[in-house]
Amino acid sequence: QVHVVESGGGSVQTGGSLRLSCAVSGYTDSELCMSWWRQAPGHERESIAGTVYTFYGGRSMHVADYLQGRFTISLDNSKNTGYLQMDRLKPEDTAIYYCAADSCEAVLRGTDWAYWGQGTQVTVSS
Repeated sequence: QVHVVESGGGSVQTGGSLRLSCAVSGYTDSELCMSWWRQAPGHERESIAGTVYTFYGGRSMHVADYLQGRFTISLDNSKNTGYLQMDRLKPEDTAIYYCAADSCEAVLRGTDWAYWGQGTQVTVSS
């Protein structure tokens, strides 16, 4: 059984940084891909970063345009662990942050992400 666990959330002041981790255990399929989402109070969950495939089949780690320059993502496939580095945090970044994982094959097919974590709270105070 696959388990996805996020960690690293917390409370910080504006301008601070947090590094979220996403550890995937029990996964034995082909290469793992990962994405990050967040859900702010009163809003729907939104995708903010993750593995994307281009039209020609190339693969990259993408961060939403409005977060580039502050958020970066990485994935250590040897550990099946991903990271979301968040810098210069703002109050509007306050949300529950989720990690989703799946095989890269499934991501290429465009199916919904199969494995989700329980989320970790990030609170940014002004």
